[in-house]
Amino acid sequence: MNTQLIQALLRSTGGYAALILRIPVGLILAAHGAQKLFGWFGGHGLEGTGQWMASIGLEPGYLMALLAGGAEFFGGLALMLGLLTRPAALVSAFTMLVAIFSVHIGHGLFIANGGYEFALSLLAATVALTIQGAGRFALDNLLLARIGDDARTEYQTASGPAA
Repeated sequence: MNTQLIQALLRSTGGYAALILRIPVGLILAAHGAQKLFGWFGGHGLEGTGQWMASIGLEPGYLMALLAGGAEFFGGLALMLGLLTRPAALVSAFTMLVAIFSVHIGHGLFIANGGYEFALSLLAATVALTIQGAGRFALDNLLLARIGDDARTEYQTASGPAA
């Protein structure tokens, strides 16, 4: 893959604000994913979540539960670590869009009525992270430094010995 593309994917303008956003959003997403995948925290696991998803028209239910649970669980973990933040946030944002329009939109805004306010908040946070990246204290910064070192080595090898 093109080094410039990878650098653009990992570079961030988020500063400390992205860290403050990543941790709670990642925790919430990972917990919801664990409910879907493993039945933790009062969830129904893949089988139960898959049956429910099929009942609302998201077919095949088991696969949809696996995709949604995987996006939330692994995306949430990645956000907490600041690892491939933009792709993790983008997949999480898409998952929230599906949740809003397939489950919550018909119930209005407020969560007390089954509405979309919570999913909308997570959508806004994940879109912000998709745009700004991981910020400080993120594994993306270590990857970026490593790729930068590899790119410099590759350039020096291709252009001859460094002066």
